[in-house]
Amino acid sequence: MERTFLQKCAAVMKQEAVSCIALACALISMVFVPPNADYVSYIDFRVLALLFCLMAVVAGLQDCGVFAVLAQKLLSGRRRMRFISLVLVLLPFFTSMLITNDVALITFVPFTLLVLGLVGRMERAVYLVALQTVAANLGSMATPVGNPQNLYLYSAFQIPAGDFFAATLPLTLVSLIGLAAAALCVRPEGLEVRFPERQRLRKPRQLGMMGLLFALCLLSVFHALHYAVLLAVILFCLILFARRLLARVDYGLLFTFVCFFIFAGNIGNIPAVKALLSDLMAANGFLTALGASQLISNVPAAVLLSGFTADWRGLLLGTDVGGLGTLIASLASLISFRLYLRSEGAKPLRYLGVFTLVNIVGLAVLIGVSFLFIL
Repeated sequence: MERTFLQKCAAVMKQEAVSCIALACALISMVFVPPNADYVSYIDFRVLALLFCLMAVVAGLQDCGVFAVLAQKLLSGRRRMRFISLVLVLLPFFTSMLITNDVALITFVPFTLLVLGLVGRMERAVYLVALQTVAANLGSMATPVGNPQNLYLYSAFQIPAGDFFAATLPLTLVSLIGLAAAALCVRPEGLEVRFPERQRLRKPRQLGMMGLLFALCLLSVFHALHYAVLLAVILFCLILFARRLLARVDYGLLFTFVCFFIFAGNIGNIPAVKALLSDLMAANGFLTALGASQLISNVPAAVLLSGFTADWRGLLLGTDVGGLGTLIASLASLISFRLYLRSEGAKPLRYLGVFTLVNIVGLAVLIGVSFLFIL
């Protein structure tokens, strides 16, 4: 009994490692700043509400088969391997701009492994999944809803939409060019792609409802609709018409945000730590955010450092570009790694080597572009 309980705890900790780390950080910070009424002010309820709404709506769109149908239509039939490679890399790049980087990888990494298995090219899986991971992390930086740290920083600093896109689009364009070139670096051979089962759009009424709700989410992100109204509308629609989607929301991510809000708020009330982080952000917010992302992941880095700077541009780009690098720099990278490990004949060490090389090259290019043209 005891062993079984410990095994279950270990499995939960492994699956929700970042949430457990966030909880530990919050609890440790409480030693220095005991719980008080100020804790409520630490939490950004707008960000939590928007994250919940976006995750629920995207789960609804997935449930209708939207992304599977799109991918099959692009790849079915006689295709060149270079075209297949390009499509597989650019699908997560563009879709992550709207459905977040982690959802894009959850959707398209298994699809990529299926396609490569069908055409007998599983040896390409390591390279293509590594590229897809980079593509999702970089495509998601283009919009406020592309990843959690963008949504948080866009809300916390009340960044004007024009200023946000002016900062992120140059790096997005450079990333697109680099990823397209890397995706085309495969043998130019012709292949026939035939899927065992044709995907079709399902639940047309739900699809229409989710399309409308997603539009409302975007209105709320850009401050045209109050988040409380959006939350009420989405909860009403889900409870009435699609209650099962409530179980597909990533509550672990919401819990992680709450813990890091508490941790960051408490850190801000410790004078010595506050002075250190403020000095680092004042010296170079971009490099500080990038470095912190390599150690604690870019979402926690954005939450932690946001209270010590007014340089939203350096923090935004530092955490977005900082999603490249180590395997833990972006939570999405861990998702694709786990999905690849489930494939037949997976080679984890080779994957980590290729992943690291691709990330280092991308990181070097984007750091250079950032300093030359944006910062």
